[in-house]
Amino acid sequence: MTTDARPADGYAGDLTPRQAWDLLADDGGSVLVDVRTRPEWTFVGVPDVGPLGKEAGLVEWTSFATGGVNPHFLDQLTQLGLEPGDGRPVVFLCRSGARSISAARAATAAGLGPAYNVLEGFEGALDADGHRGSEGWRAAGLPWVQS
Repeated sequence: MTTDARPADGYAGDLTPRQAWDLLADDGGSVLVDVRTRPEWTFVGVPDVGPLGKEAGLVEWTSFATGGVNPHFLDQLTQLGLEPGDGRPVVFLCRSGARSISAARAATAAGLGPAYNVLEGFEGALDADGHRGSEGWRAAGLPWVQS
């Protein structure tokens, strides 16, 4: 598997959505954590790793209400069964691949992982028309559900 990050980046690397799916499929202990906000999960949808016999962890990196970093982020990761030093790969996903870098760095600093960032996130960056959705998890044709 190829990663784009260098060790100085503070996390294991960047994965395309397809590489993230393959890692999740190939490593039974790996975990996908969606770090977007509750309204994003509710109104935009969430990745579906059910076909892999897994459930995505939903842990906000930043609080929708305050916009500040979630002070319980690391505790909530341990509630997903992740423990420092356990070596389980953790794949972080956000809207476009920015918040998930911060999440991967924080997890790595706490001894979790290896921690990866999903490039392009769930919806990708804005296109020339100011819309999201032309890249990312959904555009790659990976499973997702809308509530």
